[in-house]
Amino acid sequence: MIRIFANINVDWMGKRKWFAGVSIIVLLAGLISAVGREWSEGGTSAFNLGIDFKGGTFVIAKFKDKPSIDEIRSALQEVGISDAVIQDSTDKKDEVLIKVPTLGRREECPNVDEAGRCFVKKALDSFGKEAEANLSLEEDQEARYKIVGTEIVGPVAGAQLRNQAVSATLLGLLGILFYLAYRYDWTYAAGAVIAVFHDVLTTLAFFSIFQWEINITVIAAFLTLVGYSVNDTIVIFDRIRENLTLRRGESIYKLTNDSINQTMGRTVVTNGLVFLSVLALVLFGGEVLRSFSLALLVGAVTGTYSTIAIASPIALWWQSIIGVAELKQPEKETEKLASAARQSTVRRTVVR
Repeated sequence: MIRIFANINVDWMGKRKWFAGVSIIVLLAGLISAVGREWSEGGTSAFNLGIDFKGGTFVIAKFKDKPSIDEIRSALQEVGISDAVIQDSTDKKDEVLIKVPTLGRREECPNVDEAGRCFVKKALDSFGKEAEANLSLEEDQEARYKIVGTEIVGPVAGAQLRNQAVSATLLGLLGILFYLAYRYDWTYAAGAVIAVFHDVLTTLAFFSIFQWEINITVIAAFLTLVGYSVNDTIVIFDRIRENLTLRRGESIYKLTNDSINQTMGRTVVTNGLVFLSVLALVLFGGEVLRSFSLALLVGAVTGTYSTIAIASPIALWWQSIIGVAELKQPEKETEKLASAARQSTVRRTVVR
């Protein structure tokens, strides 16, 4: 069996200040981006919320000869809609779901409530004529498509969905906190939950800085990230608990470092494969999965980082406060050469 990093010996706890500095810089950059965008006159919002959260129009279009998603997106961009979400129907191969944001009043479509449908129709007309209202797509021989469904989602519904998403994430973190406090110790539970908060906030910082769209799939990615990060952290906590039993008398500082080093091979292999899988999703997953895959990509990196650099140092810091651990490397014991010199020796007669 091939073992990776079998003999690694890194003082991770000694580098905790450097790790904290990196995390603070990233989080501050995200905070400055979010606050700066909100306070700048004429600026964008702190986060680029998708249609699921800020409202918009859902249009279902049926085609005789369905164009590709890229062709539909290009047609929508021609009429001024650059941030539409386009998805193939899962059960009807000839239908496409198109989501467009709230467009407001425009000269071409003065009715605000119908603006989304109006602009989608204008884009789809580039593929051919729409079927008459009183005829089905099959009955109208000259038609190329027909809008078979329209639904308008207002900002109130989007706000409710946003609040529910935040509540679900916080309740998940609270459940993790109670479970780890019961299963291990409250100091380890605090370290794990703070690390998860760190991962979520760091990922949000990237979404604010680069203005990646936040939609309902991103919330699913955040919940996946919570479980992924905690799972990796628990592996190290389990090894710390085993070492505390097997190596009684040694400092928790050293046991924590050794536990991270002992699980480093597993961390590199499993998290490396996750990273490569998510990277493939980013590169080849398409526009629909773009936000979801980007959230998982950033989360995979920050989740691995926080397991080593945030969770364990926080747990050790809490233990230092209650007096059961030291936040510094214990001094090595000096070799007792004098006592070794006083050991009795047996002289034997040499026979020649």
